[in-house]
Amino acid sequence: MHLRSSPITRRTHIARLFATAGGVGYSPWAPGTAGTIVAIPIAAVTAPLTAPLFFAVCAAVAAVGIWAAAEADRSWGTHDASAIVIDEVAGYLVAVALVSRDSLTALLAAFVLFRALDILKPPPIRWIDRTIGGGTGVVLDDIAAGVYAAMILYVLDRQGWLALLP
Repeated sequence: MHLRSSPITRRTHIARLFATAGGVGYSPWAPGTAGTIVAIPIAAVTAPLTAPLFFAVCAAVAAVGIWAAAEADRSWGTHDASAIVIDEVAGYLVAVALVSRDSLTALLAAFVLFRALDILKPPPIRWIDRTIGGGTGVVLDDIAAGVYAAMILYVLDRQGWLALLP
């Protein structure tokens, strides 16, 4: 990955720090997967939060992600640079919103489902990815993948199938 360097202001530095999830996005191997892994302990730590507070966390991460992705892309002269992984963090948090975040099984199932949906991009995720520009588009397709994963996990959990996983 080659990222154009421009003069780094404090704002640019902070945006890149958030956009890359503390630098994890610079991973040379599967940065999106690495960014999703960063989200797992965040989800686990937020397990005690009530649903409204957790949704507020999701919204805050998404909002910061939209800003950071737009700023980082602008500074690098890119669109949706692979180093930007805050969108995976936001999407994964949405994926675990409807299941127990203190269940390792649920967290790992969410990881697999979210990554699969983020990579495959079923409709309308692919449309969002290709059509909506800027930081909003970067984050929104991952939020959509997270919504799909959350719905699937919710059904699996309500049917008791999630509990059958090892």
